[in-house]
Amino acid sequence: MKLLRKLLIKWKFLDNVKLFRALYLNNRLFIAIAIVVVCFIASFMADSWLIVVSKALFFLLLAIIITDMVLLFRIKKGLHGYRVTPEKLSNGDDNELAIHLENFYPFTVRLNVVDEIPHQFQRRDLNFKTVIAPGKKKTIQYHIRPVKRGEYSFGTVNVFASSPLAFLSRRFKFSGDASVPVYPSYIQMRKYELMAISNRLSDAGIKRIRRIGQNREFELIKEYVSGDDFRTINWRATARRNTLMVNHFQDERSQQVYSVIDKGRLMQMPFNGLSLLDYAINASLVISNIAIKKSDKAGLITFQHNLGSVLPAGKQNKQMLRIMETLYNQKTAYKESDFSTLYIHIRRKITQRSLLLLFTNFESIYGLNRQLPYLKSLSNQHLLVVVFFENTEMKSLLESPANSLKEVYHKAVAEKFSLDKKIIVKELATHGIQAVLTSPENLTVNTINKYLELKARGMI
Repeated sequence: MKLLRKLLIKWKFLDNVKLFRALYLNNRLFIAIAIVVVCFIASFMADSWLIVVSKALFFLLLAIIITDMVLLFRIKKGLHGYRVTPEKLSNGDDNELAIHLENFYPFTVRLNVVDEIPHQFQRRDLNFKTVIAPGKKKTIQYHIRPVKRGEYSFGTVNVFASSPLAFLSRRFKFSGDASVPVYPSYIQMRKYELMAISNRLSDAGIKRIRRIGQNREFELIKEYVSGDDFRTINWRATARRNTLMVNHFQDERSQQVYSVIDKGRLMQMPFNGLSLLDYAINASLVISNIAIKKSDKAGLITFQHNLGSVLPAGKQNKQMLRIMETLYNQKTAYKESDFSTLYIHIRRKITQRSLLLLFTNFESIYGLNRQLPYLKSLSNQHLLVVVFFENTEMKSLLESPANSLKEVYHKAVAEKFSLDKKIIVKELATHGIQAVLTSPENLTVNTINKYLELKARGMI
């Protein structure tokens, strides 16, 4: 092959010598070479006519190789292509990417497309085989699911094109190195935002909760229409206008809702590739957006061994952008969480009674008892909701049958851990602290349900 390259360069078949670096051999060529070699070896053990056959096959193969090379390289830009990526990727979601290709050859080409995706995915098998007719375009779409926030670097798109002879392939490179940030799940945020605006949250498992009490603010007096509550009739306004007038109320607004995220070591546990911390970050983004859409103020606090990011509650137009950027930049060493530092900061800085959604995790009663004094103190000043996680591996172990003594022991331990989680919920309720025990995949839905429940009961 090196000799063939030198001859073609010397005979100036092509002006650009660099194009030969894009030359690759296909399996069909190796099969043809093997046949020629077998015929040549067999000629020494049989009649001389096999020598003639082997020589004829050799020159025929050489002619086909040269013809195939000329077909592939005589057009300098036989293919054009590029990759389309979003400005940012959504963490924990399937993100769609596309590779657009166009064929400038006068014949149909067979393509093997290999995209160099970021090393975080640990995949080297992302290749697509397709065929493009002359002068036609084709789009290849695929999905990737990142499970960590940060910068993801894409390499080039390598396209190996073969002519109808399919003995050789020519490599084209498109879309050079590109960096794309992976943000918290904005796809999930938009989905619930649209459902909240169109009152279709029940489609995603959000419960319809009956409103309790009259914790509402007066808005205006308007004429009675069919369906208005008779109890809201304003008799004085009715007497003045000589027509039925009713008071119109709206929910109390501008309540502060803080997402408090524990970045300690217990939030490092993975589920479906995503850490509990990232599940909490995704849920915080969604609940903050829902709160702002409900005219409340959304804020953010993160902590581990010391206090992390603090974003005061607000509902300005740019508040969601600030929350997203703050969540994107969260980094942690997964150290032991210090709830005393969290309590001191909240007591000093948050003077208005607020809803605190604390995303954390407790694996034992002992772990809860260590932090319970600080949780009780927070609950005295604010409406505290502790959101923590079920151990899904333990749950699957409990549901599987035990077929041996060893499995019986494992199941007994799992029962103990599962019971501890339920005791933690009851212990928190004993001290007047709201609790949500949820699996990671249902975290967002259960958090929204709890927020809407508290709003309906007039607790915030």
